[in-house]
Amino acid sequence: MSGGTESQGARSASAAAPGVTVRVPAKVNVQLAVGAARPDGFHDLANVFLAVSLYDEVTATPADALTVTCEGPDADKVPLDRSNLAARAAELLAARHGISPDVHLHIKKDIPVAGGMAGGSADGAGALLACDALWGLDTPRETLLEICAELGSDVPFSLVGGAALGTGRGEKLTELPVGGTFHWVFAVADGGLSTPAVYGEFDRLAEGVDVPEPAASPALLEALATGDTTALAATLANDLQAPALSLRPSLAETLTTGVEAGALAALVSGSGPTTAFLVKDAEAAATVAAALTASGTCRAARPTTSPAPGATVL
Repeated sequence: MSGGTESQGARSASAAAPGVTVRVPAKVNVQLAVGAARPDGFHDLANVFLAVSLYDEVTATPADALTVTCEGPDADKVPLDRSNLAARAAELLAARHGISPDVHLHIKKDIPVAGGMAGGSADGAGALLACDALWGLDTPRETLLEICAELGSDVPFSLVGGAALGTGRGEKLTELPVGGTFHWVFAVADGGLSTPAVYGEFDRLAEGVDVPEPAASPALLEALATGDTTALAATLANDLQAPALSLRPSLAETLTTGVEAGALAALVSGSGPTTAFLVKDAEAAATVAAALTASGTCRAARPTTSPAPGATVL
C-alpha cells in the first residue's frame, strides 16, 4: 500500500475487526508426466508435488460484501474481481453452508505471479481455510478438499502441502513421505506464461506422437522418501518443459546458467516461466542464486527449501 493515510486506515480497520491469516506455500513439480488430451480438454497427469518455503498470506476479515486486495511483487497483475481464486473459494464455501460470502480478503504475495508455482491456487486454498476459520464453520477436511478440486487442479495440494502424487488432472492426491530437506533456487522470469497456452503447445508438439500414460517414477519417489538429493536430481522430469521453452526460448539460457553455477539439476517449474534449480545445500543455493542474479537471465533468484507445510492458520 502507498500513502500514509491509506496505510493508517488499513491498520485501524485491522485493529477494529478480528481477522484470520493463513500462510500457504508455493510448489514445485519434481515430476510432471502429462498424458494425451482428454475429450474434456484436460490431460491425465502423474504430478509429484513438493511444497517449498515461499509463501503467500491470505487474511480474511468481516466485511459488508466480498472484496479482494493485494500487495507484494506483481500485485498489479493479480485480478481483484471474482475471477480471483481466493474470491471464488469464499463464494463456494459460503454456498456450501448457505451463507453470504461477506468477507474482505487481503493477499500478501511472495509467490511469483503466473510463474508455474501455483500462487493463484495457493491463494484459493488460503482463502478457503481463512474463511472457514473466520466464519466458525469447522468444515470437514474432505469437504474442503472437494471445494479445492472444484477451484482448480493444483488447489488441493496447496491445502495439503508436504509432498503428494496428484493423478486425474492433478486433483486426486496421495500424500508421499519425504526423508529430508531439499535445497532449491527459483529464478523468477519477467512476465508470466499462460498455463492453457503451455498445454496447447504440448498438444501441438504431441501431434502424431503416441503419448504414454502418465506414471510416477519409482526412482523419484524413492529419492524423496530417502531424502537423497543426488538421486532426486537424476530423476526430475517435466513434460511441460519442452512446450514452455518453445513459447519462451530465453528460459534455456537461465537453465544453463544455473547448472554451470553448480546446480545438480534444473527444470522449468510446472508450466513456467519460473525455473527451479536443485542444489546440494544452503551454501550452493547462495552461489547459484548469485550467479543467476548476475547473469541478467532472470528478474530475481530465490533460495529456499522443501518440504513445507500446507495452508496453516497463523
